Amino acid sequence: MERPLLNQEHLEELGRWGSAPRTRQWRTWLQCSHARARALLLQHLPVLVWLPRYPVRDWLLGDLLSGMSVAIMQLPQGLAYALLAGLPPVFGLYSSFYPVFIYFLFGTSRHISVGTFAVMSVMVGSVTESLAPQTLNDSTINETTRDAERVRVASTLSVLVGLFQVGLGLIHFGFLVTYLSEPLVRGYTTAAAVQVFVSQLKYVFGLHLSSHSGPLSLIYLIGATGISYGMGLKHIFGVDVVGNISAGLVPPVAPNTQLFSKLVGSAFTIAVVGFAIAISLGKIFALRHGYRVDSNQELVALGLSNLIGGIFQCFPVSCSMSRSLVQESTGGNSQVAGAISSLFILLIIVKLGELFRDLPKAVLAAIIIVNLKGMLRQLSDVCSFWKANRADLLIWLVTFAATILLNLDLGLMVSVVFSLLLVVVRTQMPHYSILGQVPDTDIYRDVAEYSEAKEVPGVKVFRSSATVYFANADFYSDALKQRCGVDVDFLISQKKKLLKKREQLKLKQLQKEKKLQKQAASSKGASVSINVNTSLEDMRSNNVEDCKVMQVSSGDKMEDATANGQEDSKAPDGSTLKALGLPQPDFHSLILDLGALSFVDTVCLKSLKNIFHDFRDIEVEVYMAACHSPVVSQLEAGHFFDASITKKHLFASVHDAVTFALQHPRPVPDSPVSVTRL
Repeated sequence: MERPLLNQEHLEELGRWGSAPRTRQWRTWLQCSHARARALLLQHLPVLVWLPRYPVRDWLLGDLLSGMSVAIMQLPQGLAYALLAGLPPVFGLYSSFYPVFIYFLFGTSRHISVGTFAVMSVMVGSVTESLAPQTLNDSTINETTRDAERVRVASTLSVLVGLFQVGLGLIHFGFLVTYLSEPLVRGYTTAAAVQVFVSQLKYVFGLHLSSHSGPLSLIYLIGATGISYGMGLKHIFGVDVVGNISAGLVPPVAPNTQLFSKLVGSAFTIAVVGFAIAISLGKIFALRHGYRVDSNQELVALGLSNLIGGIFQCFPVSCSMSRSLVQESTGGNSQVAGAISSLFILLIIVKLGELFRDLPKAVLAAIIIVNLKGMLRQLSDVCSFWKANRADLLIWLVTFAATILLNLDLGLMVSVVFSLLLVVVRTQMPHYSILGQVPDTDIYRDVAEYSEAKEVPGVKVFRSSATVYFANADFYSDALKQRCGVDVDFLISQKKKLLKKREQLKLKQLQKEKKLQKQAASSKGASVSINVNTSLEDMRSNNVEDCKVMQVSSGDKMEDATANGQEDSKAPDGSTLKALGLPQPDFHSLILDLGALSFVDTVCLKSLKNIFHDFRDIEVEVYMAACHSPVVSQLEAGHFFDASITKKHLFASVHDAVTFALQHPRPVPDSPVSVTRL
């Protein structure tokens, strides 16, 4: 295929390039119509979309079995994770009912199991224990008073977490979770699991318990309760048990707004962590089963679960990895399974909850530890990340160490800041390469990696693997000058020194000539004598001769001035590297492959202009290639193009630029017309 060489100017003419029209989405937000209202309702209440189309015959049995299986796990985990949050166990049952049913109405994931979760519970526990401690001023607080205060703190925290999540979801800030990478989340949850494990040792110290999970945990729970009740472990041996579990639901309670200022930091952290865990699991299941999860609606759904749950004295929840896997593996196809599990928990709260009052807390601690095994297995990530990506391993290790050594809030903050700084550092140290042409193709690759790729004689092609911006612009320029094999700064400085020296010598020579002219003029004036006897005719003849002499001398001065002007016009030839005795680069053209640029800032623009200026000073012409349209628009907005750097210096591809540079080894003419064969 043959086509003309395309620089940016020709490409815009050929393709009729114009800026893409801006979409003003906010105008659609302000539109009011029946269709718009219906679309908003279906968007924010997804149950109205999928429930009328629910395939009862195909899905109901699977959802029923899945819901019962999840409920069997939800019961012991709810009781145990309430203990982890520093609350009476019955509030774990409340947190296993209200949020689950709310998510059934507003969620978009078909498989995640919303409810109590170990990481969330331990984060809540750190807040409740700090604001409602066991002792105050070395005096023990009444347990009933302490529990009531902790419930108030936890429910207010849940409301605040819900407000953050709903607010962020409504303004479409679901992308915030993208700053929590998978290594960060895995390292964080692993460290939290270690903290949970250590915190539960006080309940199981000295006990040797076998590990059971899933439906067996309910049998374990019932058996332990029966043994504790039959043997009177609480009264005879003083074993700490769950205690009284009131039957029935509690009335809604308004949150304590006076606590908002104390809880706002922890609430935001819990909101982000809870959403990160939920959306990561939701996307895994959505990808596996071929449907889409709306991250912003998930944020709203989880927020409403926490907001409404907090009003009914629940603590903040997210989704559980173990229960979600059970819900999927037992045949769950929709959130009908979640609704069935929540109804089963409601039955426990209303009728059967008091049967578990003699359950030892050590058993709940054992259940917590057993359910941590999935997260503790993530310690093997160290080996996998070591083989796959050392940077991800570093994020994992820093997150794990910061979360272990600091509390969960500070650990998350440190890990996020570190991961973002690592991104900046990695963009500051991208891969720089000199490109060569693969034989018989228009493809250019790194000559250090491709042995058959050869540099084009007289042309250097330079590429960076990252965009150029304020943090790495200096590194880009330094790497360019180093990879080109020419000490550009030294040549420029030597050239300036020699030109300055030449100007000084020329100035001294002019001053010397002027001094000699003055001396000649003064000696001539001293030798002039006047003859008083000269006749009038002689004076006239002398005047005529003087006039001729003056005319001849003035003519000579004009010729000298013209000659000097011609010499001055040729003066730049005397300022070349060769004329100055300096080494010349072994290439006449430099091509910057800017295909990796996603944006440019003012520092990048100045850096590129300096590159043009510096290499032109050493008699190398600079071209650019492969810029994306948004980058070209930003170059125009930054007034990058001018009389010396035009769009004729920017080419559609590296091959176009190389072909043009070979045909024009010196600065670009006004009307290039060439043909390239692809």
